Amino acid sequence: MLRAKNQALLQMQDITSAVNALQFYSNVQPSIRGRNVYVQFSSHQELTVIDQNSQARGDEPNRVLLVTVHHMLYPITVEVLHQVFSPHGFVEKIVTFQKSAGFQALIQYQLQQSAILARNSLQGRNIYDGCCQLDIQFSNLDELQVNYNNERSRDFTNPSLPSEQKGKSSQPGYGDAGMYAHPVGYPQMGNAAAIAAAFGGVLPPGLSGTNDRCTVLVSNLNPDRIDEDKLFNLFSIYGNIIRIKLLRNKPDHALVQMGDGFQAELVVHFLKGAMLFGKRLEVNFSKHVNITTGSDTHDYSNSNLNRFNRNAAKNYRYCCSPTKMIHISTLPQDVTEEEIASHLEEHGTIVGTKLFEMNGKKQSLVLYENEEQATEALVCKHATSLGGSTIRISFSQLQTI
Repeated sequence: MLRAKNQALLQMQDITSAVNALQFYSNVQPSIRGRNVYVQFSSHQELTVIDQNSQARGDEPNRVLLVTVHHMLYPITVEVLHQVFSPHGFVEKIVTFQKSAGFQALIQYQLQQSAILARNSLQGRNIYDGCCQLDIQFSNLDELQVNYNNERSRDFTNPSLPSEQKGKSSQPGYGDAGMYAHPVGYPQMGNAAAIAAAFGGVLPPGLSGTNDRCTVLVSNLNPDRIDEDKLFNLFSIYGNIIRIKLLRNKPDHALVQMGDGFQAELVVHFLKGAMLFGKRLEVNFSKHVNITTGSDTHDYSNSNLNRFNRNAAKNYRYCCSPTKMIHISTLPQDVTEEEIASHLEEHGTIVGTKLFEMNGKKQSLVLYENEEQATEALVCKHATSLGGSTIRISFSQLQTI
């Protein structure tokens, strides 16, 4: 199960069975729990069973803990983890990463006894009421190597470490059981350091990281409802937008030039087949290297709404296919759930809303009935004004509020 992407890999007994299954579902729309799913061949030849907690050694005491956070309704940062674990002893280092098991962290204490005390005290407890439950095991690692002090890792014994180094992973290896001695390089990517930091040096399945084509062709758009700004709102989730051009001779087609080849690959990977304004989008790499400037071209290269000009690693990490849940930030401090619902209800049935505060700033989750409604709300209401604040909307990978 690839939970972070709402995907799964299924290995049949033989190739014939796999071919028969694919042929059958080419004529029949499969669905699971009322949600349409899509079947295609994988590049993997065989599935192997990997212990998700391969960095853990169970009950054998160690000063390094492997922490998995379940039902993570709110973001968990290095600072939050330090606040939770430091009362039980001096925390030397923290490294966080994302795996198929969910959000995980390695926490190194100065003393083994402190780690034992923290595990006994915190195992099974929630960081916040009703969510962010801690599953704590002893790690098989004896010493964490921290190269950078940033939002993903921290060495509290060495505050002079840099926050990032261009072209290298912030923490190679820890995101994949420490198997990689050196950071994985992606020569075609414009922001290799942020990408490596976001994915722990290992790209999600289906992404090669070798594409160098920056422009994508989008077809089967609804020409009566789409415009360049709406496309910008959707595509900017996956990277910075340089230019967008609606094709006059093909009103349901558009060209979108992304900041680099990896961002274009994210767009194709996550948006192909997405529903918008009653149409299923087709997204493919274009034969055009870039989009030339002209009267019918919208240039967004200097737009302050491009999301990846800062916090690029964080934005890469949250990339996903459209979901039913949207996350809204930069809200006014006095906003109410009723005002948020009123601002968004024209785009579909709102199943639920949740207003909360993070780092002193108001944020909200809004759950729609289906992915298309959530996508429409995002493309129409991202960067709009609510109570005098320009709101920011993105997809959330949470399943429930």
